[in-house]
Amino acid sequence: MAILFRVRNFDLGVEKTTRRVASLLCLVAITTVGCATNSIGISTTAQVTENLSAIAATGDPNACLAETDPSMLPPTELAKVTLPTYRIEPPDLLIVDAIRAVPKSPYTIRTQDVLQIIVGNAQPDQPIAGAYLVEANGLVNLGPSYGPVKVEGLTIDEATDAISRHLRATVLQPLVAVSLQQPALTQQIVGERVVGPDGSIRLGVYGSVYVTGLTIAEATAAIEEKLSEHFSDVKVSVDVFGYNSKVFYLITEGAGFGDQVIRLPITGNDTVLDAVASIGGLSQVAGSKIWISRPAPHGVGCDQVLPVDWEAITTAANTCT
Repeated sequence: MAILFRVRNFDLGVEKTTRRVASLLCLVAITTVGCATNSIGISTTAQVTENLSAIAATGDPNACLAETDPSMLPPTELAKVTLPTYRIEPPDLLIVDAIRAVPKSPYTIRTQDVLQIIVGNAQPDQPIAGAYLVEANGLVNLGPSYGPVKVEGLTIDEATDAISRHLRATVLQPLVAVSLQQPALTQQIVGERVVGPDGSIRLGVYGSVYVTGLTIAEATAAIEEKLSEHFSDVKVSVDVFGYNSKVFYLITEGAGFGDQVIRLPITGNDTVLDAVASIGGLSQVAGSKIWISRPAPHGVGCDQVLPVDWEAITTAANTCT
């Protein structure tokens, strides 16, 4: 959901308009979406402004820190609101890792598989114990003293017998143990995945999974369910590598030259000062009228235009605007 942060610039030579909203609102965290909310309830901005206007009329610079009904206050620099659980949307970038992926039986060895091979009575100076890659020609190379063995297309038991027969020329009654350490097809799972315009991520030969609108936990479950069609035991790890879908827009009115729109990512800790700093501050022709426009949640018809007292922020380090 986008948030609009607008700065109005005036024509050169025109005196800046006097602020009419000074000390009315505490510094608003731009990331907060919807009406002024907390655990108590939702209030319209008009109610918030009316309440804070009465506080400001007291002339007490610390009035905004006085006890006030929390439901009537928007988020402030010193009392920010935590964003809700992150939900994935295009074009977020996810990173997926396969913690465990056991292929369904019977599994036949493929090229690029990694096999764990141990021969208990191999030559002491030429041991066979470790991970061996099945090369593109279907062979696994056991070293210069033993040579390669063809294992592609074989089951694990068949590969064990084939390696044992091959080693009898150099090892007396070889004791061979073979296991699948990493299936080649897990490489189709692991890596960075962009959420496409259709809301899905691609998992190579395993197809696509729809993840838009899901939390990280829900996306993990959806991916594991998809992969369970090919694996008897699967466990994956999913995280957001690039938070690309949550943004706000900073709009400046350029003294008769039209509006300039800047798209900035939401970090979850943004303030008005952060937004202005991202564009290098205000220009010499920048006016004094600054406000935030926030879209309301569906069905909540509340005013979402929040004025900002820029001078109070920059000259008095005031967190009450």
